[in-house]
Amino acid sequence: MEDTYRTIEKPAEGIYRDRNSRFLAFGYPVETTDQVHEILGTLKKKYHDARHHCYAYRIGPGPYQYRTNDDGEPSGTAGKPIYGQILSHGLTNILIVVVRYFGGTLLGTSGLINAYRTAAASMLDEAVIIEKTIGITCNLSFPYALLNGVMKVIKEEGVAYTNPSYDNSCNLTVSIPKSILEKFRGKLVLLEKVVCTEISEDPAGQLNPFQ
Repeated sequence: MEDTYRTIEKPAEGIYRDRNSRFLAFGYPVETTDQVHEILGTLKKKYHDARHHCYAYRIGPGPYQYRTNDDGEPSGTAGKPIYGQILSHGLTNILIVVVRYFGGTLLGTSGLINAYRTAAASMLDEAVIIEKTIGITCNLSFPYALLNGVMKVIKEEGVAYTNPSYDNSCNLTVSIPKSILEKFRGKLVLLEKVVCTEISEDPAGQLNPFQ
């Protein structure tokens, strides 16, 4: 089971020029389509005098949401080359927008494909690519007599925990990589009287310390 994915750490920029046309590339880490629409709106206001605002995004991990947009360029010459860079770098949870200022010379189909692809690549060359882990947050409840056994399992699996409460009845909040959740639960079952309650999944890799 895959529990990691690659994305960019923070917004990044790149630029490509061809025959007086300028292609400004912007990359953003995103988690929702609402974020995508907000960023697009901001860029269109800021670069309102540009001819095209072409983009591609991919949000996941699977099932992936993705979209490409040529924004008036010939079909397949802008959004797809941008998306191709997302795929070739193995990225997700990312939006890439390439803003074009037309320089007065038509570049042709191959020229446009190369320009949008190269602009996106120039941004990714400047970006910091990171790996994040999908975590499952669970609450563990168990009698104090089982504390040593539970802590042994936590240590063996390298699971992070917070909010410990040690009394006659103990409680811990744990962040578990998705790929080892069933194994972790299986070990707890052997201890008996340990209740493992799933609180939330963290597809953005932000609620856990595994990235």
